[in-house]
Amino acid sequence: MKKRAKKALSLTGVGLLALVLAACSNKPVTSSSTGFWDHYIIYNGSQLILWMAKHFGGYGMAIIIFTIIIRILILPLMHYQTKSMLKMQELQPQLKALQKKYPGRDRTSMQEMQAAQQKLYKEAGVNPFASMLPLLVQLPIMWALYQVIWRTPELKAGSFLWLQLGQTDPYFVLPILAALFTFISSWLSMASMPEKNAMSTAMTWVMPIMIFVMALNFTAAITLYWVVTNAFQVLQTLLLQNPFKIRRERAEKQRQERQRKNRLAHAKKNAYRGKKR
Repeated sequence: MKKRAKKALSLTGVGLLALVLAACSNKPVTSSSTGFWDHYIIYNGSQLILWMAKHFGGYGMAIIIFTIIIRILILPLMHYQTKSMLKMQELQPQLKALQKKYPGRDRTSMQEMQAAQQKLYKEAGVNPFASMLPLLVQLPIMWALYQVIWRTPELKAGSFLWLQLGQTDPYFVLPILAALFTFISSWLSMASMPEKNAMSTAMTWVMPIMIFVMALNFTAAITLYWVVTNAFQVLQTLLLQNPFKIRRERAEKQRQERQRKNRLAHAKKNAYRGKKR
């Protein structure tokens, strides 16, 4: 239930971002712009990217470097999210057991099940909503980047490879790459799960499609940010949540548990035979 709620909240957040971006001001930002958002965030952000563009090979490279810096800064948060998610995956059998224990859909049963789940989360040191933190951090960044590009004439008219940064990708290369990296990242995350369900499998395919459709309407600068951040996510998943390593460790743990049970059963059997003698 909570998992579906988090997925729905994630999709809602991305959808709201699209609406917010569509409503952004088109007024150019300058040193005389006032207000915390316009002056300290948008203007200074535009100056930072312009400085990077001057020293690191153009506007596109500046956006790529900016994206990597942002991803490195939020890496501790992503590490916390990954640890919490791995713990959540290991709790799935116990959560299913609680659902069987409280099968009723009346208010009392639901409250009892939620209380039992909260107790389980607390004992395991798990925050079920930790996966929302990186999204909540990145939404304002994407909003700010959109405004920085759209409200800075040099960036809006800037180019990178075949791209006009203030316009959509005419060849759909960036939307395809954004969707592809989203799929790979989602697949890697799902591959580490001890148990899969229809919801998580469907989201592995639905999210890339949604990303592709939304990226078609975003400027190339935003889509470039999306491509780089999703590619970084793939590398980060392989580093912090490598499904191949997790599956090997889980299989080894299960093997050791089977051996322990077999030894225990064998010891009980020998003890029983000793008593009969």
